[in-house]
Amino acid sequence: MSASLSDISENTKMGRESALLGNYETSLVYYQGVIQQIQRLVQTIKDSVRKEKWQQVRQEIAQEYEQVKDISSTLSSFKTENSNFNANYGEFSPHNYPRHEEPTRDPDVWPPPTPVEHRPTPQIRGREKAAPRRAEPSRGRGAPSRPNSDRRKGPSYGGVDKGKEPVKDKGREKKNKHDEESEKVFDSSGYDKDLVEHLERDILQKNPNVHWGDIADLVEAKKLLEEAVVLPLIVPDFFKGIRRPWKGVLMVGPPGTGKTMLAKAVATECGTTFFNVSTSSLTSKYRGESEKLVRLLFEMARFYAPSTIFIDEIDSICSKRGSDSEHEASRRVKSELLVQMDGVGGVCGEDPSKTVMVLAATNFPWDLDEALRRRLEKRIYIPLPTADGRVELLKINLREVEVSEDANLTRVASKLEGYSGADITNVCRDAAMMSFRRRIEGLRPEQIRNIPKDELIQPTTMEDFENAILRVNKSVSKEDLERYEKWMKEFGSV
Repeated sequence: MSASLSDISENTKMGRESALLGNYETSLVYYQGVIQQIQRLVQTIKDSVRKEKWQQVRQEIAQEYEQVKDISSTLSSFKTENSNFNANYGEFSPHNYPRHEEPTRDPDVWPPPTPVEHRPTPQIRGREKAAPRRAEPSRGRGAPSRPNSDRRKGPSYGGVDKGKEPVKDKGREKKNKHDEESEKVFDSSGYDKDLVEHLERDILQKNPNVHWGDIADLVEAKKLLEEAVVLPLIVPDFFKGIRRPWKGVLMVGPPGTGKTMLAKAVATECGTTFFNVSTSSLTSKYRGESEKLVRLLFEMARFYAPSTIFIDEIDSICSKRGSDSEHEASRRVKSELLVQMDGVGGVCGEDPSKTVMVLAATNFPWDLDEALRRRLEKRIYIPLPTADGRVELLKINLREVEVSEDANLTRVASKLEGYSGADITNVCRDAAMMSFRRRIEGLRPEQIRNIPKDELIQPTTMEDFENAILRVNKSVSKEDLERYEKWMKEFGSV
């Protein structure tokens, strides 16, 4: 992947340099290559957050490409208009005069434009919101300069009005200005600006774009999360007093069962700002800075409310205090997190729309601090998928894969008992690769490159699924499941 990233960086650099030098055709070729490379890279990325960032990069590169394309088209139109002008008005063409004579030319009339002399620079990232400028016709080297007051007297070549911009660019500019005005921006005054930028860059995610339908099974967990998080936003007047919303929700279960997906679905269904927190996001090598990050996180959550703070693998941040191996800095971070969670709970102030919900997930609930366990009032168990859930999960994973008629997904699901959602996804991925492996077996890279696409993509058969199940083993043991069930009986709040 490193080689691919270096290629993308180098081609982007060459495309921009070519545009700056006026070589627009070469620049467009580079831009097209970069867009295709990013598209191939996005298809190989599994992490949704990283994938969305690359998609944003591709969109920005595509905007640059369109702007360079507009400039190139404008210059081409100037050349066409210039040739038509000479064809229609022969008195301006030296071919209509004897070679020893020069054509007479009115000094008040500008010569035909020479767009080669004018090389506007394409807009680069960071300026994409400005409407693209049209290239003005150049007067040529020998043309006398004219004062601004006389410019309106000059002719308009080819009907090009220099004072007008395309309608689509005006609409885009107005829309962007409206978005900038309506979008809330956190005021970093009084805080360390670097810390604010760190949280907004690494944590803030305003549209996770994961819905309930993207998650198979887990019907009970969805109902509990909807009651704990979604309904208080829909019916705020009901959830008051003793029926106030939960301060925090803890999702407990084996790895790969969909805890992170559920948290993103909650944020999407609520339309809230999503803060995706990990250990690395809240730790710093400087004394006291980790506590500031925790406090700033909750301040930003209140500002962007309604918001959802999701702390994944919370046991790594808030393990039990008081052990001999516990560091002083770690204890201070835990204390600050507990204080902030006590201050957030439910609704901030009197405004029901200022809800801040803390969601947490862990694979080791028995390692959590007791005080944190109390603050996470609703503790939900996320189990392994049921038989129906496994069939649904197979269908979701195979939406873009052609499946043979002999493949019985119900039979496949029955053989996947004890597999987590992530394990089932791996089985589907491996089964979808089986036909490709058979086709390229024993071939050299040059031969593989010449194989038609139709021959590479073949339907996935029942035999492919059976071979994939033999290759992929389940990742959760019975002892682990018993331990989860025992903890839920003692501390669960379902």
